[in-house]
Amino acid sequence: MTRICIDGFNLALRRGTGIATYGRNLLSNLQAIGFNTEVLYGPDAAQNATSLLNETALVDVERPPRKLNRKEKARRFIKTFDARFGRIAHPIAPSGEVIWPSHGGGQPDADRFWASSSLFAQANRSMAAYGVGVPLTFRKTPEAPPPDVMHWTTPLPVRAKNIPNIVTFHDLIPLRLPHTTMDNKAVYLNLCRQAVRNADHIAVVSETTRQDVERILGVSSDRITNTYQAVSLPSQLVTRAQEDVTLELEGIFRLGWKNYFLHFGAIEPKKNLGRIIEGYLASGSQTPLVLIGGRAWLDEGETALLSQVKRDGGPNADRIRQYEYMPFSLLISLIRGAKATLFPSLYEGFGLPVLESMALSTAVLTSTAGSLPEVAGDAAVIVDPYDTQAIARGIQALDFDEALRDELVMRGKLQAARFTPQAYQNRLIDLYAKIGATP
Repeated sequence: MTRICIDGFNLALRRGTGIATYGRNLLSNLQAIGFNTEVLYGPDAAQNATSLLNETALVDVERPPRKLNRKEKARRFIKTFDARFGRIAHPIAPSGEVIWPSHGGGQPDADRFWASSSLFAQANRSMAAYGVGVPLTFRKTPEAPPPDVMHWTTPLPVRAKNIPNIVTFHDLIPLRLPHTTMDNKAVYLNLCRQAVRNADHIAVVSETTRQDVERILGVSSDRITNTYQAVSLPSQLVTRAQEDVTLELEGIFRLGWKNYFLHFGAIEPKKNLGRIIEGYLASGSQTPLVLIGGRAWLDEGETALLSQVKRDGGPNADRIRQYEYMPFSLLISLIRGAKATLFPSLYEGFGLPVLESMALSTAVLTSTAGSLPEVAGDAAVIVDPYDTQAIARGIQALDFDEALRDELVMRGKLQAARFTPQAYQNRLIDLYAKIGATP
């Protein structure tokens, strides 16, 4: 059976990212197809003779960064310098003894893990310092043969030796919207170009991203496959009785069923939170606005108006609720109970919150930018993300026009059905067939 390994770079983060969600969905759908699945990690801890300790290192708590002494700095310099000559990954068989943290999604759907100490940290430093990535070899043992395919869920400065490499590009936002990220743009462009050179095939998640990769990175269309993404939500959360969800929303948040607007996502410039708040306040709506998302980068401009409103107090402050983090089960309840999801991003490579909301029978306001019109189809209110008055008018329409919301909910279910796991699996089969891999 074909063994496909994905990187655990984002899976290992304490709080999930969109790419971590992509990785978990990829693993579960690969297993449904019939592939064996594996995950490559780069834990801080060195390899240990005890297999159990190697597994615990994959989910150990993150230590706060500390100042290195002179010897430690010298050792790190040498390891970074040596990284470009290669690293080795060692197999780790899941023991069943380690309880993985639920806040990150629990143990991934993988038959085996691989680990190479500080792999991603050293590779990123090597790319920044020397402009080159790290070649990786999987250590072969009788019990653990190397994977047949390495699938990188995002461009990383690592390539697997002696097996095909697939790289997923979600977007090229640091180059398309450079003011919204803190990436070193020269390093990022070099990383993308090396990923293209090292890849046997490239996956993208939208036609918008395909066009960006073709145009900006000069990749021929025959080297790219668009898999889109899948809407995959736990049935036990989707099928919970409305009465139970209503009681939960009222008891925990003092919110009524379909009586609040919702925005969720990391607070960063591309999510357009500043204009969402401005448009919401300008709309005059008395329906509460619930914001869910942790602070990411360059967030000061996005939260300036909200901070001022909170300082001023009064009814405007009471209308807006903000939560930095929400457990997944409660987030699903909040999406289900919302009058509408507001997601007018400046740019998205895909925009999974749009489809998640549609699949959960919630109306959506989104934007004309990036892949969002492609993903939303005719099932959302679509506005210019830079036009706060357009956002305000869209909010007013969703607030007061119940027939419009009902129509969008109906269309949304049809649109979300185009992105089912089965449709995704068919596109994955086509992707891996391009490099000769079959279940």
